[in-house]
Amino acid sequence: MTSRLRLLPAAALAAAALLTVTACTTSPPDRETVQLTAVTPEAAVTTAASGTAAERAVETSRVLWRSSPVVVLAPADDPDDVAEAAEQGERIGVPVLLAAAGVDVSAEVDRLGATTVATVGGSTSEDAVPVDVDDAEVVPAADLEPSGDPEADSSTLVVVSGTDDAAAVATARAAGAEVLPLPEGVTDLQQDASVVSAMGASEADGTLVVGSAFADRPHLEWSVTAARSGTELPGGGQRIFPDRRFVALYGAPGTSALGVLGEQDVPATVQRAADTAASYQASSDRPVVPMLELIATVAAGDAGPDGDYSNELDPERLRPYVQAAAAAGQYVVLDLQPGRTDFLTQARRYESLLTEPNVGLALDPEWRLAPDQVPLRQIGGVDASEVNAVSTWLADLVDAHSLPPKLFVLHQFRSSMLRDRAAIDLSRPELTTLVHVDGQGSQPDKQATWRALHDGAPEVAWGWKNFYDEDEPMLTPEQTMTEVSPVPDLVTYQ
Repeated sequence: MTSRLRLLPAAALAAAALLTVTACTTSPPDRETVQLTAVTPEAAVTTAASGTAAERAVETSRVLWRSSPVVVLAPADDPDDVAEAAEQGERIGVPVLLAAAGVDVSAEVDRLGATTVATVGGSTSEDAVPVDVDDAEVVPAADLEPSGDPEADSSTLVVVSGTDDAAAVATARAAGAEVLPLPEGVTDLQQDASVVSAMGASEADGTLVVGSAFADRPHLEWSVTAARSGTELPGGGQRIFPDRRFVALYGAPGTSALGVLGEQDVPATVQRAADTAASYQASSDRPVVPMLELIATVAAGDAGPDGDYSNELDPERLRPYVQAAAAAGQYVVLDLQPGRTDFLTQARRYESLLTEPNVGLALDPEWRLAPDQVPLRQIGGVDASEVNAVSTWLADLVDAHSLPPKLFVLHQFRSSMLRDRAAIDLSRPELTTLVHVDGQGSQPDKQATWRALHDGAPEVAWGWKNFYDEDEPMLTPEQTMTEVSPVPDLVTYQ
């Protein structure tokens, strides 16, 4: 057999280890020192997500290995052989491949420069090897001994979904990569708090996700980089619903006229939010997280210097609330009442706050006025195109900063406030959209509005508002949880 051993110059090796190969023969074995090259992928996020374990084993090898004169090979349809191959590959420190119909294992053996194929299950016959390796020597994997030299070192976090990828996992561990098996049933990297914590703790440079569950996953790179940040939302993890329920205080800093949030200073506001949320926990089937909904721009009765009938608060005036809420494990939503200007123009003013992971955004179309309208004289409304412009900008901001998803709230108590609601874009996973039904008055009227706005609604989360003074009567926490159906994801107090 001709040797096809291809060694790279030492200076070109990204990571290397030495391996002693001993072939089992009737005469004393020849020993040759060969060099392995494991690498860290150039891309921040790579995938091995094809439909079969054999394909994913090849993909993992391609990502993490530049060369290896030895590979371990097993038939993909024999679980015992696969398990033994994985054990041997990890012990020896070389890639593990699986032979299966339609998978070009020979091409990967050739790419790696492998001159030795290590088999499991007792057969060393070249005819028994299920792929074309005519130029390679076939030996039992058990007869190969790793040297005592340092292991390969690929600075890669390998996240594995399911239990079918023993070969890929062994290939990753042989490369010196860090392997993170996902908990059973978990395929969303951002859902489970323990996964986010583990990914955030990793110091690896790159990330490889392994598993067919990741095939064609939209915005996977953002999902991975957000999870790698390790930043969790109040309540844990990085998915807003259905893992929590919010209970919020609504208002503007420094004034009680616009809601209960402004009736006390920052520390007392945070404490009041915590107490209000706690009153719901006994009736809630989810953890209840306190929230502050801060009115960042306040609709005004006069045009003001800029003529837009909206007073914009300085972001730095809101920052103490954001910081105190974050320290207390609370979420914040910035509420926009734009008057005669548009929502996107106002949202951009608060970009510095919206880059905080615990801050979302609310649009209040009641106060989105036409050029000839004035607050409190008419009830405004907004087209889906303007909502979509804001959501695209906000989702791009989340993506650019590798943030967890943000809550995107749309206030509505009559159909005209969200014109062409069916055209609102809900495709961006960086946002969780919630329609907040914030009408006031008698409970029969409020319930009728709640049902009417649910009719034909898109698939969104839902919010309910309790008014201390205007509701007749205001529901208790238990009543809110039992009499409002479906049960709200967010309950706000004003």
